Amino acid sequence: MTDHALLLVNLGSPASTEVADVRRYLNQFLMDPYVIDLPWPLRRLLVSLILIKRPAASAHAYASIWWDEGSPLVVISRRLQEAMKAHWTQGPVELAMRYGEPSIESTLQRLAAQGIREVTLAPLYPQFADSTTTTVIEEVKRVVRERGLDMRLSTLPPFYDQPEYLDALVASAKPYLEQDFDHLLLSFHGLPERHLHKLDPSGHCLKGEDCCRSASPEVLANCYRAQCLRSAELFAQRMGLRPEQWSVSFQSRLGRAKWIEPYTESRLDELAAQGVKRLLVMCPAFVADCIETLEEIGDRGREQFVEAGGESLQLVPCLNDHPDWAAALKVLCERAPLMI
Repeated sequence: MTDHALLLVNLGSPASTEVADVRRYLNQFLMDPYVIDLPWPLRRLLVSLILIKRPAASAHAYASIWWDEGSPLVVISRRLQEAMKAHWTQGPVELAMRYGEPSIESTLQRLAAQGIREVTLAPLYPQFADSTTTTVIEEVKRVVRERGLDMRLSTLPPFYDQPEYLDALVASAKPYLEQDFDHLLLSFHGLPERHLHKLDPSGHCLKGEDCCRSASPEVLANCYRAQCLRSAELFAQRMGLRPEQWSVSFQSRLGRAKWIEPYTESRLDELAAQGVKRLLVMCPAFVADCIETLEEIGDRGREQFVEAGGESLQLVPCLNDHPDWAAALKVLCERAPLMI
C-alpha cells in the first residue's frame, strides 16, 4: 500500500430516526451558507423556524425507509467504499459525510495521523452545485488550513457527461428499461433558481426554454440545470430512447422560493393525465439511494401517481455499489486534477 488515499464524500444522514438526531442533522445541513444562501442572522432565523416542526416529520419519513443496518445512504456508501478497495490500490479508501458522521474533519485527521500526504477527494455528485460540490471542497480546504495538515489534494470534478459514468448508469438501469413501461421520468434534485443566477456570467440564465440546451461551455461548467439536461440526453441516447419516451423533472423543493422547473410533483400528475400507466423513475443526481429516492419517489411519488390515475411507478435504483459504477469511479478519480 502506498500513501495516496481516496476519500469518498456523500451528503450524510441523521445518526438515527430519533427526532433529536434528525433536528441536529437538519440544523447542520440547513445552516450551511451554500445550502441556504442568506446572511447568517436571516439564515439562523429561518432555520430555527423550520426546526420547530420539520424534524418530527422528517424523522417519520426516515423511519419509513430506515434499514436494520442503519441509514440507506450511509450503508450503501459503505458498500461502495468496500467495492472501491479492490480498484484503488494506491492507498486507503475512506468515506466521509458532509453532514453527520463520519465527518470530513475527523476522516482527514485520521488520514494525516496515518502519514497520508496525498488525497484524491471524490464528491459523489454527478452535476455541479454550490450546495453539493462547492461546500464539500470548501470544508476540506477549511480543515486542511485550520488543522495545518500537510496534504496534496486532487478533486474529482462533476462527471455528468463522462462516458464512464453514463455507461455505468446504463448498465445499472438497463434491466428495468428492458421491461414494459410507458414512460421514463428522470427526476433530478431541485435547486432554487437564485443559485443558478448567481453563477451565470452571461445573464441569460433561465431566459427562454432552450437556454440550458444551448448553454456555452463557460455557462455549462457551472449550470446545474444544464448539466442535468445533458446527463439525461446522453443517457437517453445510449439507451436508444425516443424523445416521447422520456422527460426530465426536478424534485425536493423546500420553502417558498422559486425553484427550477418542471417540478416532479407536477409531472407525476401530468403523466397520469396523459394516459401513462406504467411509469419508471430514475434519479440521476444521486449515486446512492436515500430518503429523496426511496421515500420521496418510491413511496410518496408512487402513491401520488396511482391516485392520479396511473397503475404503477417503478423506482429504478441508483448506481449504489454496482460493479460497473465502482470500476467507472476508479477511472474518473485517477484523472482528477490537483486542487491544492
